[in-house]
Amino acid sequence: MAACGMFRSLSSNFCTVLPLLARSAPLPSLHQASKAYFRRTLASSSRLSAALKFTDKHEWIRVEDDGIGTVGISKFAQEALGDVVYCGLPEVGTQLAQQDEFGALESVKAASELYSPLTGEVVEVNSLLADNPGLVNKSCYKDGWLMKMTIANPTELDALMDEAAYERYIRSIED
Repeated sequence: MAACGMFRSLSSNFCTVLPLLARSAPLPSLHQASKAYFRRTLASSSRLSAALKFTDKHEWIRVEDDGIGTVGISKFAQEALGDVVYCGLPEVGTQLAQQDEFGALESVKAASELYSPLTGEVVEVNSLLADNPGLVNKSCYKDGWLMKMTIANPTELDALMDEAAYERYIRSIED
């Protein structure tokens, strides 16, 4: 209930939720949501998230054998945002540096910018999200991906978190 009040307050000011999640101050209102997230989601999705790397801004990337990375937002992030109603994504061919803003998600509760986990070029965007942005909520690790990109500097992957490190990170921001 406290989280609903926080999000209503944020959405009335149209502030972003995810950067607030990344701060180091305690977030007691997200405590219950994140505990449920770990029990329900990470345990049941380990098959899907085994190769995922996460950023501190709650984006994930999965690098395929062809060297292309698929980017999305984490279950924790989509749950914090609520029902996604709009996805603003980059154009194919856009060059991104690591941490560059590449788009935005808007939900019934708030809006949040999206940041590139790595340096590279956008080679595909999920066109299904234009008509069905709720796919981000229904299947954030599979059908709700946001974009695919080349990996210009593979060593940048070393700075990203694996699933266990991301779990610890989420716990640390709620304490």
